[in-house]
Amino acid sequence: MLSVVPSIDPAVAQLAPGFRALSIVVQATPITRPQIASEALASACQAVTAGAPEWAAAHLQAWAEVFRRFGAKPQRTPCSAEALRKRVLRDGSLPSIDPVVDLYNAISLAYAIPVGGENAQAYVGAPRLVVADGSEPFDTMKEGAPAHEFPDAGEVVWRDDQGVTCRRWNWRQGVRTRLDAQAQQMWFILESLPEMPLEALTEAGDKLIEGLQQMMPGTEIESMLIGPGAG
Repeated sequence: MLSVVPSIDPAVAQLAPGFRALSIVVQATPITRPQIASEALASACQAVTAGAPEWAAAHLQAWAEVFRRFGAKPQRTPCSAEALRKRVLRDGSLPSIDPVVDLYNAISLAYAIPVGGENAQAYVGAPRLVVADGSEPFDTMKEGAPAHEFPDAGEVVWRDDQGVTCRRWNWRQGVRTRLDAQAQQMWFILESLPEMPLEALTEAGDKLIEGLQQMMPGTEIESMLIGPGAG
């Protein structure tokens, strides 16, 4: 099983005291029950429209403040969890994308937490959360064609040895490491701030693992807590 050990730069930890994340690595097997994801997504959308969870507003507000600290404008580029919730509150649901993506989006919605899903085999070196200097390439799509851009100096990004894999902490994922159901090695990162109870972070990880195991019987999964509370 591929080992993925993400790291957090001390400069990032200073921007967000108490930041902690759950890293989950998956050796995938073929998906035999894709309905697990669609059911989870429908349930999560219903929970959002009902106002759950109770810490959602405080947690997302804390993320907005962290974004402002490194120069991002959360009204224009919100954290991934807030962007998903806004779509559900506007439209009542989210369209299906892919069983694996649908499942981790469901966890993000149900727990008001940014969740990233990556194709671990596409990584060059270990993932690390750093403050960018502005020279790191980020592969994306513009007007339907592959393109490269660069983060702002001082922007918090996830990256590997080849370049940026996610801009503005968890706002936009790159193309190179994008995850779908065909990936054999998957890496998920669930990112929380102290406004979200630690037990809720643990529960969110358990629910993601449970869904993956139901959807892909026989899959191997390892998880690791990073930051305060890890032991």
